[in-house]
Amino acid sequence: MNPLLDFTGLPRFAEIKPEHVAPAIEQLLAENRALIARLLKDNAPPQHGGGEPSGTGGAAGRQLPQSAGFASNVSQSPPTWQNFVAPMEDANERLSRAWGPVGHLNAVMNSPELREVYNATLPKITQYYAELGQNLALFVKFKALRNSAEFAGLSAARKKIIENELRDFRLGGAELPDDKKARYLEIQERLAELSSRFSDNLLDATNDYTLVIENKIELSGLPDDVLQAAQEAALEKEKEGWLFTLKAPSYMPVMQYADNRSLREKMYRASGTRASEFGKPEWDNTALMDEIVKLRGEEARLLGFANFGELSLASKMADSPHQVVEFMRELSKRARPFAEKDLAELREFARTELGIPDLQSWDVGYASEKLREQRYAFSEQEVKQYFPEDAVLPGMFKLVETIYGLQIKQGSAPVWHEDARFFDIRNMQGQLVGQFYLDLYARNSKRGGAWMDDVITRRRVEKGIQTPVAYLNCNFSPPVGGKPAVFTHDEVITLFHEFGHGLHHLLTEVEDLGVSGINGVEWDAVELPSQFMENFCWEWDVLRAMTRHADTGKPLPRALFDKMLAAKNFQSGLQTLRQIEFALFDMLMHSNFEAGGGKSILQLLDEVRAEVAVLIPPAFQRFPHSFSHIFSGGYAAGYYSYKWAEVLSADAYSLFEENGVLNPDIGARFRSEILAMGGSRGAMQSFTAFRGREPSIDALLRHNGLLETS
Repeated sequence: MNPLLDFTGLPRFAEIKPEHVAPAIEQLLAENRALIARLLKDNAPPQHGGGEPSGTGGAAGRQLPQSAGFASNVSQSPPTWQNFVAPMEDANERLSRAWGPVGHLNAVMNSPELREVYNATLPKITQYYAELGQNLALFVKFKALRNSAEFAGLSAARKKIIENELRDFRLGGAELPDDKKARYLEIQERLAELSSRFSDNLLDATNDYTLVIENKIELSGLPDDVLQAAQEAALEKEKEGWLFTLKAPSYMPVMQYADNRSLREKMYRASGTRASEFGKPEWDNTALMDEIVKLRGEEARLLGFANFGELSLASKMADSPHQVVEFMRELSKRARPFAEKDLAELREFARTELGIPDLQSWDVGYASEKLREQRYAFSEQEVKQYFPEDAVLPGMFKLVETIYGLQIKQGSAPVWHEDARFFDIRNMQGQLVGQFYLDLYARNSKRGGAWMDDVITRRRVEKGIQTPVAYLNCNFSPPVGGKPAVFTHDEVITLFHEFGHGLHHLLTEVEDLGVSGINGVEWDAVELPSQFMENFCWEWDVLRAMTRHADTGKPLPRALFDKMLAAKNFQSGLQTLRQIEFALFDMLMHSNFEAGGGKSILQLLDEVRAEVAVLIPPAFQRFPHSFSHIFSGGYAAGYYSYKWAEVLSADAYSLFEENGVLNPDIGARFRSEILAMGGSRGAMQSFTAFRGREPSIDALLRHNGLLETS
């Protein structure tokens, strides 16, 4: 049996081969299309028609004509949840559960064979979903169900699913004339292809670069564990000396600790020009970016929007690109005085203490670390020794167990790599609530960054409740020298962030697929639970239970924690402006920019930097070429959501601060009003139900040290 077609349990990773992909997906696509045809034949909308449902907005905003040929058979029955929505939900879930492991393996165990079949199959998946979104007959039936007597008796979750479907049909081009539908479909297929190529180019360019240093004197300042990892990497490639790459665990310590300025510059230049015209032509993302932005604009105009920013926000909390841009500019004004002060201090320190008269981008991480060490009398490397993996994971689990009343234990399941592990989450009665895979370490076959993805989503099926399952992926340094891996405090924060996403997926109590877990949650609110979790990484009562020095075994000293806390908002002005720069660039590129219209993407970024940045990178830097979030991820015209959701998360966390950060009563309230609700109601409704009021920006400014009184 094809392992991708086995839906009885968890994915059979050990058995999945590239040759399984095409047959499985083609079979499911054929079955799904046959099902859709049968549903359209069997279920008829009521003959009296009905008006547009209220509150569902849309691109075209016009009444649909009844589609001829679908309501003529008197034996047809009106569409209901059970005879119409449920069968489609089952079929699409099977397709998702077959394709999901393929996409996951392509991201974490990339190989030429898998990449080839993934990229060959992706257009077929894209075409199928685009066809669904454009199917006028399906849209008519969802409208009929919305206007039927049954609708009033449906659960809030099912009502929300139907309302979302109506919105998504409009956004998917269901109302377009046939010639424009054909063009819309072409755009979707081409965008999927371009996004996949963007990601592949970046991975290939990242993996291609290695730097071998044979003279240890050139590596002055680098920590011992970093040197050991680099030496092991060189031995693996049968090289003498120390081998460095552009993967974060290798690259970041060089930028932060290497005394050798020319080494830092060399690595910075290599990283900053990845997948650009400075490298291999076949990996250059320049033309791909232009085409992606141009096609997104065309897609938006086809659907009746002025630009892609408007289209993107049609399913988000924010009202308009203008509102987002103004939010970012206001936050920029609040942060700028702090950023200017940060940079002036750093330049003066670099000049007087480090002998660097002209601070450059490749000096910033190094000088910042030296300034932090001088000002707060500790280094990140010192802190890192207190966070071994076998203390961090149990500590994080204990926190979640305390505030949510859960039990987390290692479980057993087939995995894709020996480093991946599997865990069960149970309630206090021992009932299984959710499960997750954890893949923490960087490797050449794995794309960069950290992310959560769903494996199985909670829903009610014939046998009962389906247990939700998630993937949690990071790119940390693997263990070296026979010891457990050790994490920087920033990596601990990243781990908590991804686990927050995972809990949002795993602790849902919704029983309908379309709004269960993270499904149906507005994109600019989906970061709320993840950013919320980050706050606990600054709590003494949490950290002291998850630290143990890698050599001495002693817990984190309170004095060192106090120094970390004092340094928490070190350069927060610079960091905030950096996020605003990315978010403003993203939204302006998708709302106030014409690709190929005389101004390049790089020129637009230069304009944004001139407006909001205080630290301008060198002219050769090609940041957009590796900006995966917006060119090959889900954040196009949505990168602002990190700051938008941070307002929500900081304000939500302030209720814990007021009542005790380990308060299980407040934890239960957060779980029931935010995590459990999934997308079954609007994110603002869930927030106000938890907090008792609408969000305020004050907690964010206070947490980031951006208040004048701080």
